[in-house]
Amino acid sequence: MPPRFLPLSAAEIRERFLAYFERQGHVRRPSSSLVPADDPTLLFTNAGMVQFKKVFLGMEEPPEGKRRATTSQKCVRAGGKHNDLEQVGHTARHHTFFEMLGNFSFGDYFKADAIRFGWEFVTGKREDGNLGVDPRHVRVSVFRDDDEARALWKQVAGLPDARIYGLGEKDNFWQMADTGPCGPCSELYVDLAHLTDDWQFPEGVTGEWTELDREEFSTDAFVEGAEAGRFLEIWNLVFMQFDRQADGRLEPLPKPSVDTGAGLERIAAVLQRVTNNYHTDLFAPLIRAVEEAVGLPYRGRTERVPAAMTVRGRTVMVDPASFRVIADHARAVAFLLADGVFPSNDGRGYVLRRILRRAVRHAWLLGRTEPTVVRVVDAVIETMGDAYPELRQRSAHLLKTTRVEEEAFLATIEGGLARFEQLAPESGTNLGDAIRGTISGEDAFRLYDTFGFPIDLTELMARERGYTVDIAGFNAALEEQRSRSKEERKSRRLSVQADALGDVSEWTVAPGASASDVAFVGYDAVEIETQVTAMRRLDDGRVALLLRETPFYAESGGQISDHGEVIAADWRVDVEDVRKVDGRPAAVGRLQGVFSFGRVTARVPTLRRKDTERNHTATHLLHAALREVLGDAVHQAGSLVAPERLRFDFTHHGPVSADKLTRIQEIVNDRIWAAIPVTTREMAYADARAAGAMALFGEKYGDVVRVVTVPGFSMELCGGTHVRNTAEIGLFQIVHETGVASGVRRIEAVTGPGAYALLHERAESLARAAEALKVPLDGVEKRVQALLDERRALEKRVEEVLRGGGDQMQQWLAAAEPLNGTGARFVGRVVPAADLKELQTLGDALREQLGSGVGVLAATFADGKTTMLAVATDDLVKRGVNAGALIKELAALAGGRGGGKPHMAQAGIPDASRLDAALSQAPATARALLEQGK
Repeated sequence: MPPRFLPLSAAEIRERFLAYFERQGHVRRPSSSLVPADDPTLLFTNAGMVQFKKVFLGMEEPPEGKRRATTSQKCVRAGGKHNDLEQVGHTARHHTFFEMLGNFSFGDYFKADAIRFGWEFVTGKREDGNLGVDPRHVRVSVFRDDDEARALWKQVAGLPDARIYGLGEKDNFWQMADTGPCGPCSELYVDLAHLTDDWQFPEGVTGEWTELDREEFSTDAFVEGAEAGRFLEIWNLVFMQFDRQADGRLEPLPKPSVDTGAGLERIAAVLQRVTNNYHTDLFAPLIRAVEEAVGLPYRGRTERVPAAMTVRGRTVMVDPASFRVIADHARAVAFLLADGVFPSNDGRGYVLRRILRRAVRHAWLLGRTEPTVVRVVDAVIETMGDAYPELRQRSAHLLKTTRVEEEAFLATIEGGLARFEQLAPESGTNLGDAIRGTISGEDAFRLYDTFGFPIDLTELMARERGYTVDIAGFNAALEEQRSRSKEERKSRRLSVQADALGDVSEWTVAPGASASDVAFVGYDAVEIETQVTAMRRLDDGRVALLLRETPFYAESGGQISDHGEVIAADWRVDVEDVRKVDGRPAAVGRLQGVFSFGRVTARVPTLRRKDTERNHTATHLLHAALREVLGDAVHQAGSLVAPERLRFDFTHHGPVSADKLTRIQEIVNDRIWAAIPVTTREMAYADARAAGAMALFGEKYGDVVRVVTVPGFSMELCGGTHVRNTAEIGLFQIVHETGVASGVRRIEAVTGPGAYALLHERAESLARAAEALKVPLDGVEKRVQALLDERRALEKRVEEVLRGGGDQMQQWLAAAEPLNGTGARFVGRVVPAADLKELQTLGDALREQLGSGVGVLAATFADGKTTMLAVATDDLVKRGVNAGALIKELAALAGGRGGGKPHMAQAGIPDASRLDAALSQAPATARALLEQGK
């Protein structure tokens, strides 16, 4: 077989694509994180252009100053507008995670070159580094009004009109939002009529067209064929040439741009001669891992429908789709975890948890009751770790988190199954019998919300037993929960948002000044003389100022904004927040006096800044110490750096033991007392990462980054303010260690003056305890332990007395009244008891000693509250004597209310003076209940 037609691996296709565009003058850029930086409109990165959005909008310069770029971008579509989750596994093309190959022009080349590049790479000779797809198998679509693109396809590719299909706005017109950059697009399709799973390329190109090659289609027939899967779209070329106005008008952009996206999985299917993406080399190792884990063969290449099989004594329907779901979802789980997303109950973490649980559910359908997805995630790391090193770097975290989540859900599944048994009991009916009932939407939602059951799992199990599920009711309950969550998120938003500051173009600019000239000098100074270059009055009565030079740090990287003051001759602003507007720090506060442009003094309180610097550098030391003690699976999951405290969230399963916390604290203080100089320098991002600098996952970094280093211990990318020497921190003290989410822990700590104040407060508390115990400071621990031992001994003696060994209990029993000559007895007493627990203990002892009978005890506790307690022995409970009914009637006589279980119940009595009257009626009430039970 000639080299032109040998299948290409996905790794070869990815490298050929990037190398081709490098040869065309594009800079190769790394994939951005799956967590979009500074873009609240997106749940996940879902296209290659996301990392360049601000470049296309003119808000940022192109990367490395180059107007051409190429990437292989990690993408996830499993939430929000682009949600393919429920289709995954059941079709040949849908995926949660996929790779988007792309080439981008930022006002450089346009349609002619984009079309030329696309055609040359797809159909050009293999030996020249291209893909070598037979041009006879390629068709294209254009926007119906884009005559320019149609003409270029004919000119560049030599395609006849019959193979260029003009489609409408829905298919071939792209726009970023309701307004803004937009434009027509053109798509490349491959005719899959030539492919089957055992399809072979011809030995060579003879130049003769087959009947399939000659077959032509009308536009409607082409669209129908594409929807049916015959024509596969592999590449979309977007021509951004218009700016859509609010009234719908399209204004030409001064510098048209190009954004393209080619699906790696689809191209691999074409070049590996398969009609299903899951049969490419991207998925084959993962499906093998599923086969090994479940102990069953994958029959998806030859069989389309589930087959019944017995697995570990249980009959299961082995569906090839389940293998595909697990393989696909393992990729999404691995990459989302690697990019810093953690399983949780809201936002991105909720989507990740849903993906993982859907995979676990399909493993369970294949008969698995042990962790399975973790084994496939391991295969993802092995097969894709070379292309995406972050998978190997965080492998321990990926595997541990996946396993813990699987184990938790498998335990939940068992509980959910017990609840399902109650809702839809099995009665021996076979599949296909008449509907026996409906699981309500509320119950289905409870299975979903409490036990984590995906709705499709509930539906499947219900069908197997002849039940239906109220899907409309389920959706209503789900929507109600989402609405509540949305309102809660809305209520937590900051009062001042960056958007409230508007665009710099909307500000009042000082005469002769430029609002774009803002330099942050806060690394070296906290008080400067400068000028106000622009001002804006806000709706809440405050003002926002842009300064030519500013010492004010704007909240970023966990460090909160500076406070301070801006002082002029005739006015001042007390700065209470700093927000970014178009990337520039703006000081926000209350204006006193009449504003005018001119020279000002800008000041950040020195002590406040120094406290913030101590805490920020301490977070870096804490991060390094955590990794040293707990392992490399620890990564930062969030932080707060304020003047008075620091908070650090990190990935770790389970509480950190007291011994390890002590060791972590010791390591941090050792580095502080070693007086190590802290260095900062700017480096190229790639060089910094290669040198070992740690980056915060989900954070967006430029081409040049600031690296903060504590030599020999810590190196991180960070734009915050830091001490010059670790000795300036003084002291580090951990306050709390808690859990904040599944797999995420939190440490709160203080440094410097805050740590001293904490230790001073604790020392004073210890001194007060020593004084109260009348022992020296070093004797407090011993004295407290002695008191605890003494208390336990006393409690044990009291319990022994109350359990029936005391004379008082025997006196009560000797004075018991008979009930109706049945051998049953009644005891009623006002007794001494310190609290409810002691009264209940007495009640248990009386019930045990009575043999057969009813008891009513009342007590006024140390806190002044009065409670009445009723008990009944088991034999009388069976005969209808219910302690709950008895206490209800007696409490009513004393103005109280109560209830409880048949053998013990209690009631609060608001008026203790009526207690004797209620107790006097107790024997008669008990006899009446006994008579009713006959």
